[in-house]
Formats: sequence, C-alpha cells, structure tokens
Amino acid sequence: MGSSEDNQATPAEQWPDGPVVLGVAWEPSGQLIRAAADLAAALGTHLICAFVDPASYLTEWEPADLRESASLDPAANSETDFPPNHVREILQVLLGPPGEEWSFRVLNGAVALALGRLAASTDASLLIVGGPRPGRFAAVERMLEGSVGTDLAGHQRTPVLVIPRPGR
Repeated sequence: MGSSEDNQATPAEQWPDGPVVLGVAWEPSGQLIRAAADLAAALGTHLICAFVDPASYLTEWEPADLRESASLDPAANSETDFPPNHVREILQVLLGPPGEEWSFRVLNGAVALALGRLAASTDASLLIVGGPRPGRFAAVERMLEGSVGTDLAGHQRTPVLVIPRPGR
C-alpha cells in the first residue's frame, strides 16, 4: 500500500480542464486581474477576461441561436468602442499581449447572465468576479440591480470566486 502522499493529486490534477473566466469592470482592479491570472496559471488553464459592455444589450427574447447585441444608441458612435478598448489596454499593461495565457471578450446583456453564458459556452472551470464597489452610489446600484457575485453564485453550475476589493 502506498503512503497517503502517493494518493494526493496536485490542484491542477483535481481541477476541471476548462478555462478560468474573469469578469472585468470598466475600471478593473489590478489586484483582481493578477490574482485571476496567477490562479489560472497555477491550474494550468487559459484565462478569459470578459467585459460586459454597458452601452449595449442582448436581445434576450430572441432564440439563443439568433441572439445578437444591439446598441442602446443605434447611431454610429466611435465612443462606444472606448470602454472595451480602455479595458483591453489595462489588461495588456498587466498581463502582456493576449495569446495562449489569456484572451479578451466583450459581452452584451445583463452582467451576471452574460458571464454565466460565457462560462457555460466555454465549459469554464471557474468564474471570478470582484467584490462590491465601495460608496453610496454603488450601494444604491446594488440595492436596485443586485450583486453580480450573488447572482452568479445563486444561478451557476460553474464555481464562482468573489475576490474582495483591496482595503475592504
């Protein structure tokens, strides 16, 4: 009989193979991004950084195979490219160019639903989001719309990790 040490698998051997999905806010936390990248690297899996575009919505009432995004302001507007490009630039400063280690996706729709769909469609092993933003405006927003982390944890088959914001 082997020792108990022989029977213990490393975390990467026990964990599912799917990518790690990170929900990234418009002003992303460097600490959150680095923690997610370090965890994905330790698990030996790809990191998908996903930004849910606030200037668009997903036509939820359409059948899943026909869903498409639509702008809240249908006039052509180069400013709608700013949030995703801003987030991509921050990610590249922290993680280097996208490639085998990480990639970037822009999603549409309600944040928790969009991240949940991405996790399901990529067979993600883990979904990571940041903890609640501080401040009164953020508190009112959570009261009206709910918490992304709480919504994800209550409706996902994929494990959800909420990483608290620095200083909380």
